Amino acid sequence: MNFLRLLGRLVVITTVVTVIAVVWKWDNIKRLLAVNELFIEENIVSNFSHMSNVFYSTELVLPDATPSPLEVAARDMPESLAGWVEDRALTALVVLKDGKLAHEAYFKGTDAADLRISWSVAKSFLSGLMGIVVAEGLIESLDDPVTKYAEKLVGTAYDGVSIRNVLNMSSGVTFDEDYLDFNSDINKMGRVLALGWSMDGFTADLHKRERPPGEAWQYVSIDTHVLGMVIRGATGRGIPELMVEKILAPLGLEANPAYLTDGKGVAFVLGGLNLRTRDYARFGQMYLQNGLYNDQQIVPADWVLESTAPSAPTVEGAIQYGYQWWMSPDASDGEYFARGIYGQYIYVNEQMGVVIAINSADRNFQEPGAFDQNLRMFREITRSLQ
Repeated sequence: MNFLRLLGRLVVITTVVTVIAVVWKWDNIKRLLAVNELFIEENIVSNFSHMSNVFYSTELVLPDATPSPLEVAARDMPESLAGWVEDRALTALVVLKDGKLAHEAYFKGTDAADLRISWSVAKSFLSGLMGIVVAEGLIESLDDPVTKYAEKLVGTAYDGVSIRNVLNMSSGVTFDEDYLDFNSDINKMGRVLALGWSMDGFTADLHKRERPPGEAWQYVSIDTHVLGMVIRGATGRGIPELMVEKILAPLGLEANPAYLTDGKGVAFVLGGLNLRTRDYARFGQMYLQNGLYNDQQIVPADWVLESTAPSAPTVEGAIQYGYQWWMSPDASDGEYFARGIYGQYIYVNEQMGVVIAINSADRNFQEPGAFDQNLRMFREITRSLQ
């Protein structure tokens, strides 16, 4: 009888402890469940416009100011546009010609007010911030080791890697970027964010290298987090605060953006920026104008030129890479783009005076021909505007 009474008490205690643990961690459990369903067909469009409901996030409060207006000069689009929109599951399209709004459209129940996830388009924003910090003299040289400014990386796979190596993704660090593999490094990183763990800690736990730094290009998203660690170490300030002050506020955005963060409040700089599509286009226009916008030099002109030129040790004939910006193998001078998974792009063609910003929920973005179709349409739209 005593044994049964004891067993009953243990069951009650265990149940109570379990309930308390579940309640205490319920937000994290919800985030983890949401991450597991982030990209399913019935959720992806809504999720991509409401990422703050899925992950930890912080609103970037802009100073009180009137948004910088975009003059409208509507232009006809190619007949092939509709098929492309359907094939690549576009949710938003904004086209600027000579700084004026030539075309704007929203799809799949979204509208102009949506804050849309950047994914890796955010990398190009961080590149711009790096250029500003370098110009201010807070970082002495791109050839400095990252550990000079991010001491937490001493003794990790990033020990001996230069800032330039991480800028053009030739760090040599082992990192599996397979989005379809549950156990890949990129998906482990997603669970770190969902559970409120530390991105700095996750990065400091990387100890393997594929090859020596600078030897070959390999797209490693965590390299961009290292850039964030370097900027934070050099300035003593957080990325959201710097991004607002140095880039986003001067652009005259239409609405307060948001940054996804880890559980420690550190911005998810490699993919967590959320803006309206018009504001992605404003950023591209600023780059087209060599860093100048609203009569203010936001990003140094020499950095725009250097960062959007091929510098990574890519294979001959393959896609090219600069400082967190992409170029096609056959790119004309001044033609480059920011690029994120599931079809996020800012395309810039300086010679033609065209900027194209798109957001998408393209679950087939990795299929053969998807990138080629996007680039072909960017160029077709550009030609149609001449």
